[in-house]
Formats: sequence, C-alpha cells, structure tokens
Amino acid sequence: MKTKSLLLLFLVSLQSLFAQEIVGSWEGNLSVQGTKLPLIFNIQKNGEFYLSTLDSPMQGAKGIPVKETIYVNNELKINAPNLNLKFEGLFKGETIDGTFIQNGASFPLVLTRKKEDTPTLNRPQEPKAPFDYPIEEVVFVNPKDKNTLAGTLTLPKNKKDFPVVVLITGSGAQNRDSEIFGHKPFAVIANDFAQKGIGVLRLDDRGVGGSSKGTTEDTSANFATDISAAVDFLSAKGFGKIGLIGHSEGGLIAPIVAVQNKKVQFIISLAGPGIPIDQMMILQSQAIAKSQGATPAQIEASTAFNQKVYAYIINYKGADLKTDFQPFVKEEFKKITQSQGLTESQIDNFVAQQSQNITSPWYVYFLKFNPDLYWSKLKIPVLALNGSLDVQVKATENLAGIQASLSKAGNKKVVIKELPGLNHLFQEAKTGATAEYLTIEQTFASLVLDTMSNWILGIK
Repeated sequence: MKTKSLLLLFLVSLQSLFAQEIVGSWEGNLSVQGTKLPLIFNIQKNGEFYLSTLDSPMQGAKGIPVKETIYVNNELKINAPNLNLKFEGLFKGETIDGTFIQNGASFPLVLTRKKEDTPTLNRPQEPKAPFDYPIEEVVFVNPKDKNTLAGTLTLPKNKKDFPVVVLITGSGAQNRDSEIFGHKPFAVIANDFAQKGIGVLRLDDRGVGGSSKGTTEDTSANFATDISAAVDFLSAKGFGKIGLIGHSEGGLIAPIVAVQNKKVQFIISLAGPGIPIDQMMILQSQAIAKSQGATPAQIEASTAFNQKVYAYIINYKGADLKTDFQPFVKEEFKKITQSQGLTESQIDNFVAQQSQNITSPWYVYFLKFNPDLYWSKLKIPVLALNGSLDVQVKATENLAGIQASLSKAGNKKVVIKELPGLNHLFQEAKTGATAEYLTIEQTFASLVLDTMSNWILGIK
C-alpha cells in the first residue's frame, strides 16, 4: 500500500500589492525525519492575480492546485485549511525564506528559483514509440456500478491463443500506467509482456484519465467490480486465458475478483497483503518509521497509538463513527504529544483531518479486511512475489499468510517467492525506504518481469 502522502496538496489565487515579481518556479527541500522531500511552487500571473500549482516530485504529484494564497509587501502566505497546510515566507529576490506547517508541526523551507537546466528524471525502461505490436484504446462500462472505464490493451504481434492479464493498481487513484515517483511500471510491464507473447489490459482508476469519477462511498469491493467488468470485457472479445496481476492493494482486489468471477484463470500478487490489514498496517508503520530514523521509543508509542485507533474502528458498533471517533482520538493523541507543547487548536486540526481520513468508507473497509477470506477459496494457479526490502507490505509475514490461506484451499498450483534486494515497487534498492523510490532510475526489475512472464507462459 502506498504510504499516505505528507502533502496532499492544492487552485490558488495570489494577490500582489506593491510586491516584487515572483512569477516562475520555486524549489526547496523539506526535511522530515532525515528525509528530504523536494517541493516546487509554480507561479503564473493572470491579470491582477496569480495562479499557482505545487509539485511534490518524490510523491509523484505534479500540478496540484493551491487553494488560498496572499502575497503582500513581499510576504507570501499559502493556506490550505482543509489539509492543515500552511507556508509563510519572505521574498528576498533570490529566495523565499519561510516555514512550512502541517498538523501543528513546523519545518523551515527556503525556496530558490528553479534553474531552467534542471535535469529531468532518467527512466531508461520507459517504453518509447513506435511500438511493433498492436495497441488498442478501449472504453467499457462496469454494469454493476454504471461507471465508465478507459484503458489500453496491448497484444503480442502475430500470436494466437495467448494469455492476457488485467493489471490492478495499488491504493489511491492512479492512471493506467500506475504512474508514481516519475515511474510508469504498468507501461513497462505491458511493453515487456507484449514482446514475450502476453496481452495486457491496464486501466485508469475511477476519476483519473478517461475513467469516470466514482463516489465518496467507494471501497476496494467497488474497485473489484471494475476489474471483474474488465475480465468480462476481455472474455467478450474472445480471450480465454485471462489472469490478474495486482500490486499492493491490487493484490487484495485480485483474489476478491477471482472468487467472484470464474473466468479468471490465474493470479499474480505483487506485494499483496496476506495477513489482516490492521496487522499489516502496524508492520508498515514500524518499518517506515525505522527507515526514517525514528527511535525505538517513538516507534513503540506510535504502535500503541495505532493499535488503539485500529481497534476502535474495527470494533465500532455505533451509528456515527466520525462524530464518536473524534473525542476518542483526541484524547489518545494528547497522551502521546503532551510533551510537545501543541496548542488546543493544533490538536483539533490534527484530529479533524485524521477523523476525515480514517473514518472514510474506503479506509474502514480496508482496515477490517482479512485477505484469508478470499485466498483460502482459490484453487487456480497463484504466483505471489514480494521484495525483501519492502517496508510497506512486509514480505515474510504477508507471503507466509498467502501460503497458509492457499494451503487451506488445498491449492497445489502455488509459487511463493521473496526476492532479495527489492523494494515495494520492485526496484533494486539499498534500504527499501520510500525516499529511494524517486531516486532509483530503474522502474521495475528485469528479474521480476522474467519471473512473471515465464510463470504465465508455463501454466498448463
């Protein structure tokens, strides 16, 4: 699962009153627990006002609109109250020296003009046209939820009776390439598979690209109906050997679909969960905190807090979760931050934001989910892969969980592999820390591409 971004960011209007010119792109590094998070503010002028967007390259976010900005007498103030985000800085001609604030925590942030010759990210595996295999842009409707789905179908050249897979993205709305941190792993997989004799259908998630927007009530169960509709779409086109490849949350969705749609003939789980999600999330938060330099005491306190929060959500039997959750989480949050000198207003802002996130239908469904319910019912071929350096879906525990569940089903067509030196995105990594994702040029390890394609082509 992808980590929740430090920044979930922002159309802003900038008003200029007797101020120096600030049009252009400004960049700086936010230092958070030893990790540098680059930010870029892009400011343009529109008559008397300014329009700005924000890029967070490490989080794969670009052109995020800003909501409210004031620029008066060389003082720049950016405020996103719905996200508890603020930036206040003084324009000094060559720099904007300021402070970034989120959830009551303050970080110094100095912005400098972005150099025109800033190098672009090198992604040597990204496929480049022209392509020597058939490519079809497709659109179809999910008959259950009535939403439109758009995607790309790549097919091997001069092949008949070949297998075809549906790729399933991880958490958060993503495009058909599963684009994140400047990488396009699903485009890499599709290109590789087409040349090896395997078809691939990859889709824009709801509300992204050509796919219609979903609702605020959507959960992983709804997303599973999208993938099932994709399987039926391929079947209607005459394909028979249809499989699923799900990454992260996609590895949770894949077994749901396979249990419900018998046209699915095989599954590949890429860093998919194999243990109850609340347990997986605890392991995730511990591993990420450790990779970012947190102390054992900090990890212990965070773990205790998360366990109480998750238990509250899972066991809640009332009628208004969001309202009832706020006083509970406020009291627990105050206990672990009492020595940090936070104001009541800062605590309330944190509580309001966390309540909004964790009580959403998607999160509640996700947190209560136990993958065993579906894995334990599958007898089709399954390949489960994970990287030994994955800090988001820990390999040992989750692969063991998938193996145990498939054993319950009596499934003998199972291959489970923990691949050394690979992170959550299946890149060859040094530590597996999320901060590495952007800096690694490799998008998807060739070993994993070969492992998947050889396994698919070898299914009898």
